[in-house]
Amino acid sequence: AALRVRWVAGVLRIGAWDADPGPPEPPVACEALADAEEGRGLALVRACADLWGWQPLARDGNRGKYVWCDLVAA
Repeated sequence: AALRVRWVAGVLRIGAWDADPGPPEPPVACEALADAEEGRGLALVRACADLWGWQPLARDGNRGKYVWCDLVAA
């Protein structure tokens, strides 16, 4: 995994790469978070970020994904 942080024109973009090519799928219901073994961090991102997304990656035969979120300065 790798992390990238960037500040441009009042927007903080935080992004992370990992080797899993599958799409991120956070739990839908808050009640599901207590027992979830994955997706809890992304649920927090969804709740706090102004915008978030992901894209699949392929580089040198390796597959993975990049997940990012934008936080706009108030």
